Amino acid sequence: MIKTKTTQFAGYECIQIGNDTVLLWVAKSFGPRIIGFAPEGDRNLFAELPDTRLECPGAGYYSLRGGHRLWCAPEYPPRTYLPDDEAVQIEEIDNGLIITQPIEAQTGLQKSISITLPDQTAKVVLDHTIRNCANEALELAPWAITMLKPGGVAILPQPVGLVDKYGVLPNRSITLWPYTHVNSPHIMWGDRYIFMQADLKENKLKIGFPNPAGWLGYFLNGTLFVKYARYDQKESYYDHQSSSECYCDAGVLELETLGPRTTLGPGESVTHRESWKVFQCVSFEASEDSVKQLVEEWGI
Repeated sequence: MIKTKTTQFAGYECIQIGNDTVLLWVAKSFGPRIIGFAPEGDRNLFAELPDTRLECPGAGYYSLRGGHRLWCAPEYPPRTYLPDDEAVQIEEIDNGLIITQPIEAQTGLQKSISITLPDQTAKVVLDHTIRNCANEALELAPWAITMLKPGGVAILPQPVGLVDKYGVLPNRSITLWPYTHVNSPHIMWGDRYIFMQADLKENKLKIGFPNPAGWLGYFLNGTLFVKYARYDQKESYYDHQSSSECYCDAGVLELETLGPRTTLGPGESVTHRESWKVFQCVSFEASEDSVKQLVEEWGI
C-alpha cells in the first residue's frame, strides 16, 4: 500500500510518500523538488545543501537545497537558475503524486514531476514534464538532476561493440566541461565503464556522453542507486549529444539525464521519464569485473 503524510524533513515541510521499501519527501513550499529519498529504515541518499545557491542574473538566487530537481537544458543561467521558491501544487494520483510549480513569469514555462511507486519494491517512476505557457515557441530539453551525498563511486556505462563491419569507425564520445581536469585522480577511465570517485576536497568535474545502456549508478556504503532513462540515437541532444551527465564537487555528486532537444509551441509540453531502483547490501569496488558481477547478480 502507498502511504502519504505531511511531515518535516531536512527543515522543510514536506509530503512523505512511500511503500514497504522506500520513502520519498516532496517539498511543499518550493519546487518541484524531491528533497529526500531513502530505503525504508535507512538514511537519506540525497545530498542536503541548505546554504548552497547559484546566482541567476537579474533574478536573485537559485537555492540548490539538495535532492532531485527538474531543469531546462541548455544550461543558461538567466533561464536555468530561475528561483523556484513559490509553493507548489501537490495532487495525489494512483500510487503516487504530481508536483506542479506555478508558471514562471520570466519564461512562460511550467515544470512538474509525477512520482509513481508501481509496486512494493524499491522502484520509483518519475515523469518530468515541461509545458510552454508562453505565446511563442521555445527550444529546450528536460533535464533531470539527482544530487547524491559524496563519498561514493559513480558508474557511467560506455558503448561497446562495432558500428561498422570493418571496425574502423568510432563507437563513443565523451564531453568534458572547462573545469574538468582529464588527469584527475578522481576519474577512472575504463573501456566499458568510467568511474567517478566522489571524494573531492576542491575543484569540480563533469562528464557527459550518449548513453545507449540507459542507466547510471552510484554506490555508497553498501547501497547502489540506479537511475534509468531512454536514449534515442536518432534524436539530437544538447552538450554534444549527451543524454547522461555526471557532475561532482566537494559537497555533492549529481547523476543527470536529459531528454532530446525539442521545440515546444505555445500550449505544448514534453515529458522525460526516469526510473529509479535501489539495491542494498551490495559488495562493490570500482572495477569493470565488479560491475559485470553486479549486472549479473542484481539484473541492473
